[in-house]
Amino acid sequence: MVLYLLSIQRRSSSMITDIELRGWIERDGTRPTKQEATRALSKDPRAISTFGGEFFVRWNGCMARDRFGIMPGATPPGVLFCDGKEISKVAPVPNLPSMDLGEAIETAVRLRSDEGAVAFSGGVDSALVAYLTKRKCVAVGVEGSHDLKRARFVAKELGLDLDEVVISGGIEEALTEVLGVIPRVTPVDASIATTLYFVAQWAAERGYERILAGQGADELFGGYARYLETDTLAQDLARDFFGLEAQAARDQAIASIHGAYFSLPYLDVRVVEAAFAIPAEEKVKDGIRKRPLRSVAERHMPSSIANYEKKAMQYGSGVWREIQRLARKKGYKRSVQDYLVEITKAERL
Repeated sequence: MVLYLLSIQRRSSSMITDIELRGWIERDGTRPTKQEATRALSKDPRAISTFGGEFFVRWNGCMARDRFGIMPGATPPGVLFCDGKEISKVAPVPNLPSMDLGEAIETAVRLRSDEGAVAFSGGVDSALVAYLTKRKCVAVGVEGSHDLKRARFVAKELGLDLDEVVISGGIEEALTEVLGVIPRVTPVDASIATTLYFVAQWAAERGYERILAGQGADELFGGYARYLETDTLAQDLARDFFGLEAQAARDQAIASIHGAYFSLPYLDVRVVEAAFAIPAEEKVKDGIRKRPLRSVAERHMPSSIANYEKKAMQYGSGVWREIQRLARKKGYKRSVQDYLVEITKAERL
């Protein structure tokens, strides 16, 4: 986890102000220096409401997290607490110009592109982020998995610098560690988290703390296959979007094992506001999911890549199949959930 300790001494007082900042901040589309952030928050704690980014900040008995709770911390998302009391909300960043979806995504990625690597699977979500950042990418999967094959192809087509993590062992050990930190123990959560474990491990071994990822795109733009069958698309999208905090808690818990964190351009306030302005029926239409995002991607890459429908991470990487195999090997032929619960119990003894 990125951790800055900032100290200044006020000339009018002998009191020293220490500010702990995890993640990164912005004001009006620019990245303030650590000193500028310190001065603003020392003068008035409510200045945090003018900050965007992905952050947890603590100073002078106050603490706050970013609006959507992307960065973990000891306070609810989007709220400023001082001396244990709620003082104000971390409101949407003021003075942001109106942007269409393409401009919003490009700005969100730019603000995160000064460091880090990209978790890459070859799907449109990660491909667009990777193409705009031009940063190092990593793909994870077992040998012969869909995601590794697709990532290789797309990286070559887009001229991206790609590393691969071919998982040949260690899934059981990773799974055991994962189950000790994720908030919910379910087969879906465990298989996604185990895949991300190898991403974060790779990043840490190469000195990357920030990992740019495509989470949030499915919920904002209608990426899940079940959206094709629903009669309540708008309600389903809203429900799933507000469930992203739990996903972020899971993913950041995994990244923190390796001293890293996931940065999510699609959950930038600009992108969220632009996405909310698009009617639900335009997001899933004529059998095509994530239509608005694919339209933006087509500005930057071949249509065949922008419109490719990829498997979910846990299936495309082959990790889910490996967890099923482990469960059967341990005698759990019908219930992966029982296998996960047994591992969790054993770890707590």
